[in-house]
Amino acid sequence: MTEHRHRDSHDDGPSAPPTEAEARMQIVFALRSHGVTDARVLAAVEATPRALFVDRAFRARAHEDMALPIACGQTISAPSVVGVMTQALNVTARCKVLEVGAGSGYQTAILARLARRVYAVERHRPLARAARALIERELDLPNVTIMAADGALGLPDQAPFDRILLAAAAEDVPSLLLDQLRIGGIMVLPVGRSDDIQQLIRIEKTAQGPIYSELSPVRFVPLLEGLAADVD
Repeated sequence: MTEHRHRDSHDDGPSAPPTEAEARMQIVFALRSHGVTDARVLAAVEATPRALFVDRAFRARAHEDMALPIACGQTISAPSVVGVMTQALNVTARCKVLEVGAGSGYQTAILARLARRVYAVERHRPLARAARALIERELDLPNVTIMAADGALGLPDQAPFDRILLAAAAEDVPSLLLDQLRIGGIMVLPVGRSDDIQQLIRIEKTAQGPIYSELSPVRFVPLLEGLAADVD
């Protein structure tokens, strides 16, 4: 969304930043331009202020359709990527969802507005703590559990899941996670080597075997095993 305002001869500075409502609408427009048309997904994104989940230094750019740095050397995905992944996951109000790679919690919050229950794991303890505190303090989303854990292992104690989303790229589909997906369930994840362009794929798990669909090229941080060192 472009803001139009009167400028006189003394007004040579940059345009005013968008209001929160304008910023959210700009993000929704970016999603629509990338083929995200699911009304529930668009509403969940519009209801979730991205500025809450980015570092203070980048909040003025939170409405832009781009990945931004967060703590622990990680990134928050571009809104259009979040929208495409969420739409492909086809989350319903009855779904129990596992998210691997919670980051600052933005994707987690959007999933929580769509699902019955969301379990989110993050290998960086400071990120997990901050995301959990943010969602508890700022958003009324009681159906979320965020924990520091090795996402490559999933959460076998809570399996099976109806939906699984990975916000980190695996070189191949992790069999441990696929085993935790219910028959009829859906997994969305980026696949590829960390130094190459990766492919976002959707997997539907059927009784006859998994069905794979390619969605789009993406670039994510790699899926790593173990908990990270406790450094911000």
